[in-house]
Amino acid sequence: MARFEEYKDIFVFVEQENGNIAEVSYELISEARKLVASIPEFGYKVVGVLLGENVKEKAQEVISHGADKVIVVDDALLKDYSTQFYADALTQVVLAHKPDSMLTGATPLGRDLAPRVAARLNVGLTADATKIEVDLEYAKENGESLLDVTRPTFGGNLFGTIVCKDTRPQMATIRPKVFELAPTDTTRTGEVEEFTPTWRTTDPQVFVEKVIEKVKADVDITKADILVGAGRGAENCLDVLQKVADELGGVVCCTRAVVEDGYLDKDRQVGQTGKTVRPSLYIACGISGAVQHCAGMDKSDLIISINRDPQAEIFNISNMGFVGDCATVLPLLVESIKAAKAE
Repeated sequence: MARFEEYKDIFVFVEQENGNIAEVSYELISEARKLVASIPEFGYKVVGVLLGENVKEKAQEVISHGADKVIVVDDALLKDYSTQFYADALTQVVLAHKPDSMLTGATPLGRDLAPRVAARLNVGLTADATKIEVDLEYAKENGESLLDVTRPTFGGNLFGTIVCKDTRPQMATIRPKVFELAPTDTTRTGEVEEFTPTWRTTDPQVFVEKVIEKVKADVDITKADILVGAGRGAENCLDVLQKVADELGGVVCCTRAVVEDGYLDKDRQVGQTGKTVRPSLYIACGISGAVQHCAGMDKSDLIISINRDPQAEIFNISNMGFVGDCATVLPLLVESIKAAKAE
C-alpha cells in the first residue's frame, strides 16, 4: 500500500516580478505536464502556485501555459520578494494541499526560497536539476510516484540521480532553459483558488532600504536563436568569430575558460557555472567539450563544431564537425556565408 496516499499533484512555484512571470516557471509547467501524463493512473494535476500582490489576473495566463489549477496567494506583504513572507506563505500552501512534488526554478529567487521551505517541511531538496523522470517501475510496484532527479555533481564532472523515497513533497529546483517551453493554449480552462495565509507576524525581519537596478547585459544569450561559442582554441580569432555571428544574425557566447582568461564577460558564459541555452544553431569553435560546458548547450537543435583535435569530446554531441584550426576555418566560413547570402 502506498505510504503517501494523501499526497497528490505536481506543484510548480510560479515566480513573478512586478507581475511578469519568469519563463522558467512555464518551462516547469510544460515538463510537469509530461510527468503527470506518464502516470495517468494517479490522476495527478499540474498546479501553479502564484504569490504576490494584485496577481490574480495572471492566473489565466498560467493556465494557458498548461496548469490545471492555480493557487493564488495575494497579499500586500508579498508585493516584493521577501524570504520571510514568501517562505511562510508557500510552506502554508504545501501543508494545506499536500502536493506529491514541488518544482521551483533555479533562479536567484528560487535558490533562496526552495531550501528554506524544504527545511520547514523537513523534506529533501535536489538543487540545480537538469533532468526529471518518474520511476515507472516503482510506481507500478508501490502505487506511488517517485521522481528520479538528475543533477551535475563534482563540478559537473559527474551526474547523479537523487530520489526522496521517505518524505513528501519531493522538491527540486531546475535550471532555466533545461526543459522545452510548450506552446500556449489560450482556450485552456482551469480552476483558480485563492489562499489566505495566516501570518505569525507582519513585522519584517529584514528591511529593504533601497533597490538598485542591475545593469543589464548588452545581450541575453538565453534568448538567442543562433549562438557562436568560443573556447580557448578560438581566443586568437575572436574578431573573425564575431563576424560569423554577425553574418548569421547570431550572438557570441563562450566557455568558462574564455571568461577566466579575460576575453569575454561572464554574461556570455554557457555551462554548469554559466547559463543554459537552447538555440536552433550552436557553432562550437575551439571548444573541447568538457561536460560542464556541454551541460549548458547540449539541447541545442543543431550543433556544429570546429576543433583541431579529432578526438575532442565536443564531436560526440555534434550533428556536424570540422577538424581544423579555428583561425583557418572561420575566415572560410565567413566567406561561405556571404556567398550563400548573395545567391
